[in-house]
Amino acid sequence: MASIRRLASDAPGFEAELASLLAFESAQDEGVDQAVQVILEAVHTRGDEALLEFTARFDRWQPKAARDLEVDPKLARAALDRIPAAEREALELAAQRIRTYHERQRQDSWRMEESDGTVLGQQVTPLDRAGLYVPGGKAAYPSSVLMNAVAAKVAGVGELVMVTPTPGGELNDYVLAAAAIAGVDRIFRVGGAQAVGALAFGTATVPAVDKIVGPGNAYVAAAKRRVFGRVGIDMVAGPSEILVIADASADPEWVAMDLFSQAEHDEIAQAILLSPEASLLDRVAHVMERELPTLPRHAIAGASLAARGALIQVRDLEEACEIANRIAPEHLELAVADPDALLPKIRHAGAIFMGHHASEAIGDYCAGPNHVLPTSRTARFSSPLGVYDFQKRSSVIRISPEAAARLGKTAATLARAEGLEAHARSAERRFLKPR
Repeated sequence: MASIRRLASDAPGFEAELASLLAFESAQDEGVDQAVQVILEAVHTRGDEALLEFTARFDRWQPKAARDLEVDPKLARAALDRIPAAEREALELAAQRIRTYHERQRQDSWRMEESDGTVLGQQVTPLDRAGLYVPGGKAAYPSSVLMNAVAAKVAGVGELVMVTPTPGGELNDYVLAAAAIAGVDRIFRVGGAQAVGALAFGTATVPAVDKIVGPGNAYVAAAKRRVFGRVGIDMVAGPSEILVIADASADPEWVAMDLFSQAEHDEIAQAILLSPEASLLDRVAHVMERELPTLPRHAIAGASLAARGALIQVRDLEEACEIANRIAPEHLELAVADPDALLPKIRHAGAIFMGHHASEAIGDYCAGPNHVLPTSRTARFSSPLGVYDFQKRSSVIRISPEAAARLGKTAATLARAEGLEAHARSAERRFLKPR
């Protein structure tokens, strides 16, 4: 832990040090991108044949036929029945809380009528079919299944198709159980860029979808970038992030463990603490040094903290909020005595955890709001995954004869100003030659 950065906002060179801390090469790796291009082209042109080939190569099992890639729904239900009761109850409680929260997000169609009979509005419809990518390599994430699938189902998506790699041909019971709870319609044992390609282009076995959501490795991220436009995507997620703003009332053990909770995700995850209290920073550093060796993933967490972590002393909580807005973190914890006083000062964050008892870990699993959040400073302009990501909005326009004459003149004037004569005449014919 000696290598974790310790910074002070009033020290000379702080701005440069902060910029260095936040700098992250998010550009797509050229080698990864080229490999993904080859995979996507193969899936596009050879369909199931390519899926079988890549599954054997990357997941180390050989399906006898393409139909073996699809998981019988009975297996998901059997997995739900097979997992321990405590885990099943936890998944079901999490799903219920996620569903309750997301039901508040659902948008309804609306219309407004003007005095002359003109009607304007918005028709909200769900996606016909969505694809959900669920990682299955280094670890399995049933919580990710719930967050994505429940939101899609609340939105009313017609069919939800899940893809997940099964290294060595092994299915994960918890992922299957979560899929059963969330109501996933079809499940395929395929991962990587080839799974993204199958969802985007469709094969004889895997149906094409309208939007692809869910996290993945660099190859999955590159594939999502490449197929965007043919299909929608949720986001291209970067490394996990947590930023904690803490005052003297914070418990150093709680804060340390919250920083670890993101650092253990990945060697390039980021965990930062901002506090005006030097003594709190000292105590947190002491706890981290003591507890890090006890973590099963201590090597990963230690690498993350050494490369991208920091304990930063700020002048006051006001400055902490200013720095937080510059960082625009995925997760922001306000571990202070009065978090409500700071909330209006926060403009950019994926999720904001209020007070000492709101751990990011609870948000990851069962608080209710979605844990699919913007990373890499994209919280400046984007939002958590939600029901709205699975709904489309169509404008509804009905023009009365009176409005056709009145608005038609305006439209014709503007059209001719833009040099678009056919537009002008199209608007004028409605009142110059009425039916």
